[in-house]
Amino acid sequence: MNKRRTGTKYEDIACSFLKEQGIEILERNFRSRFGEIDIVAKEGETLLFIEVKYRSGRGSGAPEEAVTPRKMKTIRFVSLHYLMLHECSEDVPVRYDVVAIEGSEIRYIRNAF
Repeated sequence: MNKRRTGTKYEDIACSFLKEQGIEILERNFRSRFGEIDIVAKEGETLLFIEVKYRSGRGSGAPEEAVTPRKMKTIRFVSLHYLMLHECSEDVPVRYDVVAIEGSEIRYIRNAF
C-alpha cells in the first residue's frame, strides 16, 4: 500500500475514534502552501488541529515521536493560516493534538504541543 493510501486509511480510523469521543470533524487534509494539517476539528468552542501518526510496531519508535519540533512548527504556522482564512476570532481557543496509532492501539494525546 502506498503512503497516501496508508495515511488515508489511518486518518479514517482516527476520525471514527474522534467522533466516538464527541469531537466534530470540520476538515481533513487542510493544505496551504506552508504545509498540511491532517484533521481540523471542534470540541465545544475549541478548534483542534490534529496530527495523525501510524506505526505498525516500535521498530521506528512510537508514532507520537514522529511529531518533531519542525513538524510542530509547521502545524502551528498552517493553523494560523487556517484561522486567518476562515476569519476566526482571536478569542477562539485552539488546541494541538496527536492521534498515535500503533498496530491496533489508538492513543489520543490532547495538548500534545
